[in-house]
Amino acid sequence: MGEQGRMTAVRVPTHIAIIMDGNGRWAEQQGLPRLEGHKRGAATVRDITTACRELGVKYLTLYSFSSENWSRPKDEVEGLMDLLRVYLGDELPTLKKNGVRLASIGDTARLPFVVRTLLEATKMATAHETGMQLTLALSYGSRDEIVAAAKQLAMDVKAGVIAVDAIDDKAFAARLETAGMPDPDLVIRTSGEMRVSNFLLWQIAYAELYVTDTAWPEFTRADLTQALATFGQRERRFGKTSAQLKAGPAKSSTTPRGA
Repeated sequence: MGEQGRMTAVRVPTHIAIIMDGNGRWAEQQGLPRLEGHKRGAATVRDITTACRELGVKYLTLYSFSSENWSRPKDEVEGLMDLLRVYLGDELPTLKKNGVRLASIGDTARLPFVVRTLLEATKMATAHETGMQLTLALSYGSRDEIVAAAKQLAMDVKAGVIAVDAIDDKAFAARLETAGMPDPDLVIRTSGEMRVSNFLLWQIAYAELYVTDTAWPEFTRADLTQALATFGQRERRFGKTSAQLKAGPAKSSTTPRGA
């Protein structure tokens, strides 16, 4: 059985979110400039995106550039922006061929004009694709997103759009940048770091976490298969007991958003 055949045998999450870590460190370990690691990482993005689409994943969210990454050395930031420009310029035919709709979250107003223009053009060109949604988190920070949602709720209360007593988790989630998307089922982090780094803090409340020591430039379909195999062995209880899950849902129970 080939690699693709093995991949289809695992339980597939609806939404996978990936913290693509280790590009620069991988390059340094190879005696290469850090930007070479990011170039290799861009190739991994193409392969893993295609693999997820083939598997039937409906949503893939990639932590591509955090709000904190702006503080990196100027030449590295400029190199990353140029790689993003090249990716957006080259990837449209592949996205359309695979039925992938491109979306983004984050403060994209901070991106260079040419990158921002290409991003919006690619999003518009793929808006009607229904095979999978690929969301790039660009200039993204979850705390900023949560603060913005809280401000929006406050303004809506002031304007009489919503009553204070009507505010609940669904009302809050509707004001996040990921509104309309299911919460991630699985979060993958490469390069062995044991933290979530300000990524989708609200949305991953019930996500399964998978950390691998493999750096993102070396993350392959086989590594994705292993992550999904581990995910398939997890019992997702959402606060309930195993006995409750085996007994089936109670008539009065509710299912968490994105479950």
